[in-house]
Amino acid sequence: MTRFPAEWEKQSAVLIAWPHETGDFSNRLAAVEQSYAFIAKTISHYQTLIIVCRDPAHEQQIRRLLADTANIHFVHAQTNDIWVRDTVFLTVEQDGTMNLLNFIFNGWGEKYPHTLDNALNHALLEKGLFQDVPHRDINFVLEGGSIESDGNGAIMTTRQCLLNPNRNPGSNQAIIERQLRHFFGAERVLWLDQKNLSGDDTDAHIDTLARFCTADTIAYTSCDDETDPHYAGLKNMEAQLRDLRTASDAAYQLIPLPMPQPIFDEDDQQLPANYANFLIINGAVMVPVYDDPNDIIALQRLAECFPDRQIIATPCRPLVHQYGSLHCMTMQFPVIRPIIHD
Repeated sequence: MTRFPAEWEKQSAVLIAWPHETGDFSNRLAAVEQSYAFIAKTISHYQTLIIVCRDPAHEQQIRRLLADTANIHFVHAQTNDIWVRDTVFLTVEQDGTMNLLNFIFNGWGEKYPHTLDNALNHALLEKGLFQDVPHRDINFVLEGGSIESDGNGAIMTTRQCLLNPNRNPGSNQAIIERQLRHFFGAERVLWLDQKNLSGDDTDAHIDTLARFCTADTIAYTSCDDETDPHYAGLKNMEAQLRDLRTASDAAYQLIPLPMPQPIFDEDDQQLPANYANFLIINGAVMVPVYDDPNDIIALQRLAECFPDRQIIATPCRPLVHQYGSLHCMTMQFPVIRPIIHD
């Protein structure tokens, strides 16, 4: 039996890839590294953090920024991007043991160079990570940010992403569902029709739109401003969420998360800032914030969803300039022992 653990289950580590001066964040690297340092210090306070960095010199630079690296493990590997949610192993439980699934990553539908990112998992194995954990290479394009699991057989996703012909051409909904059932043990696939937020280049990843907080609670990106271009689409998504049913055929408890005021880049392109891109870790929930009045509302509403965890406002405004946020730049691993070999 195969099961895709929920994010709130006990974790052994979180992995991130640190940006550098030759990457996409080169024009605002100092601000981005401030966010990264906050995120790294916070995660490593609660659990092991794995940082993928370019080389020994890059590692030393990061160590100077962090000062305390007692609960941090560094690994040297090359990447195209830092959005490891979509490139690193997805973890399933199979017959009581953890297994790592290495799907194909094709640059979000061949939009960007991706050779290094598609090879990242094997690079991590060569560096000593996960060597005692079984892994499978799977000839199927899939990104971690495109699927949400309740840990109990339900997977939530969007048709705009998983059925996009730029991922697995020729695969219809029935074929995709069979894949999700086979690889993740999905018993129910909850499909949403919702186009991407402005500036999102993932073809509507679910982790920017709707997230499981418990097996019967979903937090979602909402909009009550009728003049906002997102209004009609997000209201339609809200109606779809109301129609979804839990395994016991009950309606989900729905938690609306407002959108921050629009953030634009230098080319006047709106960026996909949202609060649904939160990260659950052991004992805490890290919530992206953007120096916006709606930060407080999002923090309060997610605190109601996670009463037994610390709610941590996490500065992410610089990150959205490369079209992602907190969840996109992290990947958690359920309890796996051993996860790191020195």
